[in-house]
Amino acid sequence: MSFTRRTFLKASAAGFGAAVLSFGLTGCAFDDNGDVHIPVSFDHGVASGDPLNDSLIIWTRVTPKDTTTNSLKVQWQVALDSQFTTISHDGEAQISSATDFTLKVDLQGLRPNTAYYYRFNAHGKTSPVGQGKTLPIGDIDKVKLAVVSCANYPAGYFHVYGEIAKQPDLDAVIHLGDYIYEYGNDGYATEDAAKLGRLLPEDNQGEIITLSDYRKRYANYRLDGNLQAAHSHCAFITVWDDHEVANDTWRDGAQNHNSDEGDFSERKLQALQAYFEWMPIRNVADKERIYRRFEFGNLVSLYMLDTRMLARDKPLDYADFELSTATGQGEFVNALGADDRALLGSEQLTWLTDGIKTSDNRWQVLGQQVLMTKMHLPIEVMLLLSSLQTTQASGGDPRAMLAQANILFAELAQIKIRVLKGDPTVTPAELARVETTVPYNLDAWDGYAYEREVLLGTAVAAQKNLVVLAGDTHNAWAGQLKTDANNPIAASKNAGVEFATASVSSPGLEEYLALTTQDAQTVAQIEQVIALLVNDLAYNNLVNRGYLTVTFTKEQANAQWNYVSTIKAADYQMLEERKKGFIMLAGQPQLLTV
Repeated sequence: MSFTRRTFLKASAAGFGAAVLSFGLTGCAFDDNGDVHIPVSFDHGVASGDPLNDSLIIWTRVTPKDTTTNSLKVQWQVALDSQFTTISHDGEAQISSATDFTLKVDLQGLRPNTAYYYRFNAHGKTSPVGQGKTLPIGDIDKVKLAVVSCANYPAGYFHVYGEIAKQPDLDAVIHLGDYIYEYGNDGYATEDAAKLGRLLPEDNQGEIITLSDYRKRYANYRLDGNLQAAHSHCAFITVWDDHEVANDTWRDGAQNHNSDEGDFSERKLQALQAYFEWMPIRNVADKERIYRRFEFGNLVSLYMLDTRMLARDKPLDYADFELSTATGQGEFVNALGADDRALLGSEQLTWLTDGIKTSDNRWQVLGQQVLMTKMHLPIEVMLLLSSLQTTQASGGDPRAMLAQANILFAELAQIKIRVLKGDPTVTPAELARVETTVPYNLDAWDGYAYEREVLLGTAVAAQKNLVVLAGDTHNAWAGQLKTDANNPIAASKNAGVEFATASVSSPGLEEYLALTTQDAQTVAQIEQVIALLVNDLAYNNLVNRGYLTVTFTKEQANAQWNYVSTIKAADYQMLEERKKGFIMLAGQPQLLTV
């Protein structure tokens, strides 16, 4: 969405976070900043985000030490060098408790493809220095992005953010959501929090529901040194997933919202207000419409999508269908492919498909939350996963079922290999075991098939190079994006590829399969079998936390997965043996191993 002074003023008037425009030098002295006897600190670091070719958001939060303080004076300074000898922008503004003492400055009139350094000053204290880079224009040779998602503070250390901060040549960090989690100290993935010193503070230890709750949760996360390092190192381009509000959020509700927690719409709006206050994202007039586009010269068009808050229909539930009957199965299939079933919604989908069709850039890249690859697993595997979840929920030991799982995976793998080889001895019953499949996750694009087919068909018809980036699942995946055989635009065609990042700290599928990083051989076998059984899947990592880098050139899109050895100890290493890479060549929408 285009930026103008009018849109800025309209967004600012909506009250979604303190933001000011900065057009250049104002002549104010950087240290002339009000009463130095007002004690303050910059506890939460600095950040930059939403880069354009001529503008950049810079952010900070000033913490008043006196709780009765209502207003603070903050200055900023921006330069072309880290020593601040060549100043390009400065200015000052008042901030208050109305926006939780956060400030965003929208720097205007910047040079394209240029690194800028920035810092803030308030009442005698100066912030750390941050760095952000504007987007390039014209003919360029390379764009490198880091892709990250799903950071649960109590679940473990944020080593992944620390590693991103060490990357020397990033153009931007793409954060695909679940920046925070709404659960309390007794919630999801908190079993090691006390031992790790990662318990949530007493005034924010329960599930967050109110504006004050969400603000405090962001504040706690942003005390983390690794997260601060990543933000100060590079500009972030962000979008939310569900946990910025509540688990499995959709347009009018969420799995983790109960009637005794108040009105969901009110909770959502308060959560999104805190998001706009604490994230380096450009304000918008309607805080639910954050889908937007970034142009990296003539190389990459990046579309940041919202698959959660704006238009998503409530996810389907297998329990709502009598799948033991032919009638129930037919109803499920019809519901799955219904053309009125929305994930993006008609407004966002039209904006996206029009953009893809009219863009002249080499790569069309979607930054969004949930897996788009068709993740259809044999019913036997789905039943096993359900049994494992039931065992865990009842307090049983899921590892007792691991031997059973290994036997099942081995059997199905052998059948699938025989099928792929054209073995005439494969019986109808064996064929049914591997070809009778259902979607693994109805919360992903598999539960919203119609819009996926419209999108993929558009990419094929327009002959565009489509790369989809995903998070949400906490595991790493590489998938081949294909249209269905009945797609009216382009039937049974490769449309593009998907690269999905592992999480920063949230546990993934390994939790349900009772796997650990010590089960190296078993892990490798199950990863291979899952890639074999899911037709469109090329790669998965089920146990390691990490991040993804994607480097775009005129010739190819190169994805590289990077993993840390542990998030459960302060000391860790990068797992060189687990690194993995895939590429897509321009004009050839097919996954290739590096």
